[in-house]
Amino acid sequence: MTIEVKNLVKKFGTFAALDGVDLKIGNGELLALLGPSGSGKTTLLRIIAGLDWPDSGEVSFDGENALVRGAGERQVGFVFQHYALFRHMTVFENVAFGLRVQPRSIRKDDASIRARVKELLDLVQLDWLAGRYPSQLSGGQRQRIALARALAIAPRILLLDEPFGALDAKVRKELRQWLRSLHQEINVTSIFVTHDQEEALEVANRVVVMDKGRIEQIGTPGDVYDNPATAFVHGFIGESIVLPVNVSDGRVRLGDKALKIAADGASSGASKLFVRRHDMQVGPAGSGSLEGSVRQVRSFGPIQRAVVALCGGEIIEIDAPRDRELQAGEIVGLEPRRYRIFAA
Repeated sequence: MTIEVKNLVKKFGTFAALDGVDLKIGNGELLALLGPSGSGKTTLLRIIAGLDWPDSGEVSFDGENALVRGAGERQVGFVFQHYALFRHMTVFENVAFGLRVQPRSIRKDDASIRARVKELLDLVQLDWLAGRYPSQLSGGQRQRIALARALAIAPRILLLDEPFGALDAKVRKELRQWLRSLHQEINVTSIFVTHDQEEALEVANRVVVMDKGRIEQIGTPGDVYDNPATAFVHGFIGESIVLPVNVSDGRVRLGDKALKIAADGASSGASKLFVRRHDMQVGPAGSGSLEGSVRQVRSFGPIQRAVVALCGGEIIEIDAPRDRELQAGEIVGLEPRRYRIFAA
């Protein structure tokens, strides 16, 4: 199932939740809508699902107008953040619910429903919990049951709204890997909403970065991380050092100091220099474009994170390998290995 959204606008009073959104989603794609709260990602998901309606614009499924159909006619499976399982029903009956309430003309017989539910519980690897109630499950198990229930009606589109937001970090990581593998098996066009950049980059085929009701960038996880199109994308995805600089005559200056880096075609005027924490190379004093004093060092895993006070007064954090232990009070030279400059 392909999905196309054209010039979608949705306002709540004077607030534009969606401001002219255009998006194409390919058949069988696993797409992430990524952005901060209020960026419009959930509103877009709800409009595609038929749970909300735009003020203007178009939504089509395989070239057909989806806006003339209600939510029940769109063959969309929806997975909510907080599971929305029926507490009085067993796991088996929760998964079977969508099949049992279908119109009589298309409803399957009880034996077929039971076979379908067993197939789905096997798929999410929870067939052994069929007789339990939601209160007897862990958060991760509930979310997998919610997904099985959404898949029961054989949806043409699967939509997930912050599906792992209510889970702890370890379970979230396990379910991200599981969802990726599951999607390769079921191959249903899927869209999931998240504000977690790591989640989007790890799971999705493509990532749509949104802010203030607009799309900032669309691309593969590698594209949006390595080649951010805007200052917002660079600042939102990954952990970035941001420094106020000025570009003039092809030179980049931080305060009164001319840095030994190229302007890379940036326009003259007030700008911002963006560098990933791990892309700031650390050396002895005098060795880099920047210089500063190490204030604090914390080591974890293969890296050490250091708080550095630059000579101009700016305080930054850098990530460095542990092959050279940094010490508080040490003067270091810093050189951006990869960076971007955007107009302020």
